[in-house]
Amino acid sequence: MPDFLTTPAGRRIAYHKTEGAGPGVVFLGGFKSDMTGTKAQHLQDWAEATGRAFLRFDYSGHGQSSGAFLDGCIGDWAADAMAAISALTTGPQVLVGSSMGGWISLLVARAMPDRVAGLVGIAAAPDFTEDLMWATFTEAERAALAAGRVEQPSDYSDEPYVITRKLIEEGRSQLVLRSPLPLPFPVRLLQGTADVDVPPAVALRLMDHAESHDLRLVLVKGADHRFSTPACLALTVTQIKEVLALAKI
Repeated sequence: MPDFLTTPAGRRIAYHKTEGAGPGVVFLGGFKSDMTGTKAQHLQDWAEATGRAFLRFDYSGHGQSSGAFLDGCIGDWAADAMAAISALTTGPQVLVGSSMGGWISLLVARAMPDRVAGLVGIAAAPDFTEDLMWATFTEAERAALAAGRVEQPSDYSDEPYVITRKLIEEGRSQLVLRSPLPLPFPVRLLQGTADVDVPPAVALRLMDHAESHDLRLVLVKGADHRFSTPACLALTVTQIKEVLALAKI
């Protein structure tokens, strides 16, 4: 069973925390995913086996946390992440952001730079509400969104993705690729070449845009958006260990 944190905004966030050595590692999951996914579980197992502090949690409206998914937006989920990191971890952390979690981790790094020792992005999806959703909508989809919501098929569920007007409009206040993005710590971006949800062009754009003295992009031929094969999981751990070794705290 998870533990729960009540955030300053009054949301009840479910989490699992592993005590251990620092810098700790914090896993930030993707859009409509939760902390029971393959990557989060694998990283917790690794942290427990190696004595590393580790935190995984569900954003509001996700998994076992309070709230309805359709009521949420990027700013809410970033605030959840910041509240969890502030209350449940000590000192600088290495953030591991998967898909939307990559965007969230960049928002955390921008707002709380003193609490970030390094960052690992897995198919990171900064600004996806604007660049991968709104920019690709048809006129009919934009009209539906203006009325409140639009539905799109999902490769990960029998239920469609429901995209709300709030998600798109609030997302515009959270964009990170339109202004300077200083990342003064080691950064590793992992990206599959067969990712059709967040294509490699997104990783290349992020790499070009971010200001960092130590940023590397690792492309994995044939890997898809899940990035959860045994080889991809092993590579993720390798990159986290490298960032931990380089982190200056």
